[in-house]
Amino acid sequence: MIDVIVVGSGPTGLMLAAELRLHGMSVIVLEKQAEPTRQVRALGLHVRSIEMMDQRGLLERFLVLGRKYQLGGFFAGIPKPRPIRLDSAHAYVLGIPQTFTERLLAEHATGLGAELRRGRALAGLAQDGDGVTVELEDGTRLRARYVVGCDGGRSTVRKLLGIGFPGEPAGKEWLLAETEVGITPEAMSTAAAELGSPVLRFGPAPHEEGVYRFVVRTEDVAEGRRAAPTLEQFAHRLRQLADTDFGVHSPRFLSRFGDATRLADRYRVGRVLLAGDAAHVHPPMGGQGLNLGVQDAFNLGWKLAAGINGWAPAGLLDSYETERRPVAADVLDNTRAQSELMAPEPGPQAVRRLLTELMDFDEVNRYLTEKIVGIAVRYDFGEGHPLVGRRIRDVELAEGRLYEHMHGGRGLLLDQTGRLSVTGWADRVDHVVAVSEELDVPAVLVRPDGYVAWAGEDQEDLVGRLPTWFGAATG
Repeated sequence: MIDVIVVGSGPTGLMLAAELRLHGMSVIVLEKQAEPTRQVRALGLHVRSIEMMDQRGLLERFLVLGRKYQLGGFFAGIPKPRPIRLDSAHAYVLGIPQTFTERLLAEHATGLGAELRRGRALAGLAQDGDGVTVELEDGTRLRARYVVGCDGGRSTVRKLLGIGFPGEPAGKEWLLAETEVGITPEAMSTAAAELGSPVLRFGPAPHEEGVYRFVVRTEDVAEGRRAAPTLEQFAHRLRQLADTDFGVHSPRFLSRFGDATRLADRYRVGRVLLAGDAAHVHPPMGGQGLNLGVQDAFNLGWKLAAGINGWAPAGLLDSYETERRPVAADVLDNTRAQSELMAPEPGPQAVRRLLTELMDFDEVNRYLTEKIVGIAVRYDFGEGHPLVGRRIRDVELAEGRLYEHMHGGRGLLLDQTGRLSVTGWADRVDHVVAVSEELDVPAVLVRPDGYVAWAGEDQEDLVGRLPTWFGAATG
C-alpha cells in the first residue's frame, strides 16, 4: 500500500510530496496533464515561502533562476516603500515564473524519491478505515493510506468528497496575456507610465526578453470562462482602453481570471484532505495564491507523516485545518478588499486615496505588507512567550545559521543554555546548542514547519510541551 497519493503536481502538491519524503513516506503524485504547463500564472515567491525554501536547503536553486525585487506596492498596487524593521532575513520578493518553481520542486520531490505520474486523471475514490482506493480514468486502481487533493480550484477530489465550496462567484474578470508587441521598449515604458490604471496594467515579462505581460479588466464576465480568449478579443479590449493595441502578436499565452472567492467547508474527510487552491480560491491581488498553497503543504506534510509513522499525538492531523483554514479566510478577505480598491468607480477610488495616505504611517504599511508576504501568521498555541505560535526568522548563530539546521524537516530545539535535553524525542527533534545574539530567549522549540512551539529555559516545562507536538517519549 502506498502511504500517500497526492493529486495534482502544481507547487502545492510537489511541496507536499517532498515534505512527506523527508519523513520516509512512499508518495505518488498523479497529474492529469501529460506535460508540464508553459503558462505562467504566478510570478514569484513572498517572504514566508522564501524562508521555507531556505529551511529546506533549496533557496540557492531558486535564486539562480529568479530575481530579487524590493518589497512594496503589493497591497492593491499602492506604491509604498518597504516597511522599516520587517522581521525577516529575506525581506524581498523573489521574481520567478511559476513554471520554474514547479520544475525546481518537481526535481526536489523526485530527487527525494517521490514518483510523479503524468497523464493520469482521477475518476473516483472510496475510503474505509484502513485506506483509500483511487480509480483513474484509464481504469487503474491504486490503494493508499491517505489521499491529498492538490488539484486546483475545480478540484475533482473536493467534488468527489462532496465538500461544500461556498463564497462568491466571479463578479469581475481580467484578461491575462504574455505577448510580443510591435513598438519599441522605450515606447512601451512611456505608455505604461501614462496609461497604467486599475483596469489596465502592463510591463515587461520577467522571464523572456521582448515579451510583455498584460492584465486587462474586461467589460463583463464571460459565460464560458473555460475557453481562453483569442488574440483579437484581447487586442480589441486594448484598443478600447488605450486607443492602441501596441501591435500585440505571437502570444505566449492568453487566459482569463475572475475574482471568484471561495473557501472549502472542510479540509478533511476521513483519510482524504485538501490543500492549496482545492481548498481556497481568491483573486490574485498581491500574488498570494501559490504562496498560500505551498505554505499549506509545509504545515501538512510533517503532521501526516507523523500519523503514518505512529507517533502523532491526538489531534495533530486535525490541527492542519484548525491552523490553515483561518489563514486562508484572512487571505480571502484581504484580496476582497484589494479587489474593491482597484475598481474604477468613485467610491472605491476615494477609499483607495484614503488608504494611500494611511500607508504613509510605517505601522500601517508594515501591517498590510506582512499580511501579503505571509509572516504575520500566528497560530494559537495558548499562552506563553510572544514568539510562541509565530514562525521563527533565520538568525545567525555563533557558527552558521539557524535555517541550516532545518533541512531535514525535523523538530528542533535551539538551546542557548546548554542545559536542556530532548532525551526521549531525539528520533523526532534535533538538539542544537548554539548562541545567537539575535535571539533574546534562552531556548526555543521549533516545529518542522518553522513555528515556535515553546520558549524558555525550564527543562520540566519543555518536557511538558514536547508531547503536544511530538508525541510520547520513547526509550
